[in-house]
Amino acid sequence: MAWLGHSTVLMKIDGTTVLTDPVFSAKAGIDLFLFTIGVKRLVNPALTAKDLPKIDLILVSHAHMDHLDVPSLRALESKGTRVITARETSDLFRPDRYHSLQELGWNESTQAGPAKVTGLEVNHWGARMRTDTYRGYNGYLLQIGNRQIVFAGDTANTDSFRRLPANGKPDLAIFPIGAYNPWIHAHCTPEQAWRMANEARAEVVLPVHHQTFALSREPLREPIERFYAAAGTADQRIGWQEIGATFHWS
Repeated sequence: MAWLGHSTVLMKIDGTTVLTDPVFSAKAGIDLFLFTIGVKRLVNPALTAKDLPKIDLILVSHAHMDHLDVPSLRALESKGTRVITARETSDLFRPDRYHSLQELGWNESTQAGPAKVTGLEVNHWGARMRTDTYRGYNGYLLQIGNRQIVFAGDTANTDSFRRLPANGKPDLAIFPIGAYNPWIHAHCTPEQAWRMANEARAEVVLPVHHQTFALSREPLREPIERFYAAAGTADQRIGWQEIGATFHWS
């Protein structure tokens, strides 16, 4: 498992390769074919789309441009790849270029090859532009073999992670920890992320959504420093802290 930057995580679980919110572009924004208008990356992704192994499943949490990047998704188009995305977002893809493309809502589940995926309620919003407020937004519970992973997508503070399916006890949880100042209504603080991961009963927590784009006012290193402070003596449960880091189950 590797953090490639922002909310892009590459996972290999029981032989199945999963990628979350793939963003490999130099900017996250409106793609005008010849150039992109948007926020520039502060650091290159740990791998490029060309460096990736075959991807079996892509999970897209919502349509914000720093999570659903059209050029990156087009670079990953493959008849061997399944895609699961939020409600009312499939128009942003070219569905016929993938094995399958399925929208999922909160508390809905689907089987994608060996992976069972359940949409989770989060506290965010899904509009890509100002007018498309109808679009959905998700976290996900991913179950492959005996492993369970929560991918929280993007979320502000919520108690919804207390309400995972009855058998839910994730081996790890991927939580966003940045872009809270001044966007606290849409993004959790590091302390809130730590609490929500504990409410989800996750054994290991992987912090994402920081150090990649300047989306807010907090200093670059503040989110991860506050996250470690929140963990205190339990900081060994934090799986990584730098882009390009990996995590391996023992």
